[in-house]
Amino acid sequence: MMKIPTSAAAAGLLRALIARSRASRDRILLSDFQSTEWQSLTLVGERHVIRFRLCGPDCDDIVANLTSGIEDAEFAIPNQIVADIALIRTPERNADGSMTVELEALTIPE
Repeated sequence: MMKIPTSAAAAGLLRALIARSRASRDRILLSDFQSTEWQSLTLVGERHVIRFRLCGPDCDDIVANLTSGIEDAEFAIPNQIVADIALIRTPERNADGSMTVELEALTIPE
């Protein structure tokens, strides 16, 4: 298994999203994950863009678990607050029946 170099905020967010999906890890493919430093006049943090590909006959249920109410969800990430999270676009069905979900999130230190 290849380890992707990530910050603590990015790794925590990824773990929290996978847990939110309530699916086994072999049903979720992380196809893209980008984190960049972010700052405003008073805050610093990271902006994350995440793309998952979800597979299997019940991938619609996994997508629903992952995305339903995500804008208002609370995440338990040590020393981090998810200040903003949203779908970038509506989840898309792929030709093989899998679905692609793209999210954008902002994390800031507590």
